[in-house]
Amino acid sequence: MSVRETIKSQIIGALKGAAFPIISPEALLAAFPNGAETTCVAGDLKVTAGEAGKLLRVDDFPFASAEVVAETIVSRAGL
Repeated sequence: MSVRETIKSQIIGALKGAAFPIISPEALLAAFPNGAETTCVAGDLKVTAGEAGKLLRVDDFPFASAEVVAETIVSRAGL
């Protein structure tokens, strides 16, 4: 599995219990199991939800699903 797919899969998994739509950056961070400290790892790449959240813009919200959150983050990160 590629780094992109690994990170995307981990984000989706971390948000599996989240209630969508998620309407704000604060609500998104709160939806992760360990908040901003939730960490995804693929090879040498390690990124926290807090770091990934910096790639998002206010106009990205609301998010309708974990898949959309994950795709937005990996795309903005250039993965």
